[in-house]
Amino acid sequence: MRRSIAYPLVALGALGSTLVGAAPALAHGYVSAPPSRQALCASGAVANCGQIQFEPQSVEGPKGLRSCDGGVAGFSVLSDESRNWPAKAVGSTVTFTWVMTARHRTSNWEYFIGDKKVATVDGGNAQPDAVVTHNIDLSAFPGKQKVLAVWNIGDTVNAFYSCIDLNVGGSSGGSGGTTPTTAPTTKAPTTAPTTSAPTTAPTTTAPTRTSAPAVPIGESGAAWAPGVAYRTGDKVTYEGKTYQCRQSHSAIRSWEPSIYTLALWLPL
Repeated sequence: MRRSIAYPLVALGALGSTLVGAAPALAHGYVSAPPSRQALCASGAVANCGQIQFEPQSVEGPKGLRSCDGGVAGFSVLSDESRNWPAKAVGSTVTFTWVMTARHRTSNWEYFIGDKKVATVDGGNAQPDAVVTHNIDLSAFPGKQKVLAVWNIGDTVNAFYSCIDLNVGGSSGGSGGTTPTTAPTTKAPTTAPTTSAPTTAPTTTAPTRTSAPAVPIGESGAAWAPGVAYRTGDKVTYEGKTYQCRQSHSAIRSWEPSIYTLALWLPL
């Protein structure tokens, strides 16, 4: 017996309650890792993003733009540089992961830093996989950079846009100092200082250490839930069906398996 597969475009009706009455755009694709600005909004890492938090895959505009919002007024928050977008620390070569929620035939993918085109990846005018990765050399661009990733569709005049903030060859924290080549020398005092021993030993209280709450790890075979980290290969149940995770991610509402079928989840 042949199994029927629910494609994302058919399943979009399930978004109604999540979007509080807003009509979502058709699903397409975006950069999920390192997290693009729309991915940060969708995960809640950046708050008050507006509609883009519900449809990170929908930043679509005419080909040839150089904007993070694809020229869509409702997504203009993505081009707001005053928000101090967090930059992901990466090495000199970066693996960009696209999640395709509608697998359009592809002309190519392009990567820009400023006005400089960093790389072009040929799509062969073929339908891509649901998850596509590109290894891009950014060694010529150390430090904090904003990468514009563009997915040029082969059978329309449009493209999809994602901006990713990176710290190339750096760290997420402050800049580190340099290691001295020789150990510093100190001059010993001519006479040893005298000290009086305290009559009683001082008492100290060990500080209590707190740690940020961790995202719970999904239990394979359990029911799907938002706010849970799923790993590739994990199985979940949702609305009476079983799905297998295709790409590790932290689940949010509007990423239910029935909606992101074939992009994040494979029906079994």
